Amino acid sequence: MDEAGVANRAAQLPPEVIAPGFRPEFAAVKWGAALGDSYHDTMLMDWTVFQAGIDAEAEGYSAVVIDTVSDSGLRALRSRLSIPVVGPGECAFHAAMMLGKKFAVLTMWDEWFPLYEKTLTEYGFWPRCSGLRSIRTRPDLSELLEGKEEVIFAKLKAEAEAAMAEDGADVIVLGSTTMHQSAHWLSQNLPIPVINPGLIAYKQAELLVQLGLSHSKKAFPAPQVGNDEGIRRGSA
Repeated sequence: MDEAGVANRAAQLPPEVIAPGFRPEFAAVKWGAALGDSYHDTMLMDWTVFQAGIDAEAEGYSAVVIDTVSDSGLRALRSRLSIPVVGPGECAFHAAMMLGKKFAVLTMWDEWFPLYEKTLTEYGFWPRCSGLRSIRTRPDLSELLEGKEEVIFAKLKAEAEAAMAEDGADVIVLGSTTMHQSAHWLSQNLPIPVINPGLIAYKQAELLVQLGLSHSKKAFPAPQVGNDEGIRRGSA
């Protein structure tokens, strides 16, 4: 991902939402998956996110936020690190369950469904999920939704309304942090809450840091024999 791509991701956190004393930094993985549209890509996403995050604690960061709703590498990073490691999928689903009874995951295309199937199964959240919905549109992970608002936003709204009417959804979770540009518009044009996963995850990380909390090392034990150097070398 080039600098423009990183800037598009960083735009999901406008300055007014960042608490005093915090300075989020966005960093792209050095190599890996292109679209996240296959189990091949899922494996690459887990590996490259894990590889990119293992040095965060040693480099002085207070927390790691994974910038994908697939929560790629989440549990492995929690095993390796003591600082909080936060995933947008887990945070968004929890927030949705606090705000309603049934949430729908609204995403760009069906090819991303396995990403949510994985996390919803791991977290045991299926009973509260009304279903997965997409607008069947190939994502542009460089420009995101810029320049396509008039068409894409209307498609997302129509699919969200179908999730409400047909599936019983009373909260919408956007299925990708790359969809953040649609969050405010959808919130203004739908009668139910719309969860912007990247923003929720970032604010959760702030909260954990402020409260001095992190994940349980009993739940996510550190490896007795690590291999950081091998992990760092394991790139294309």
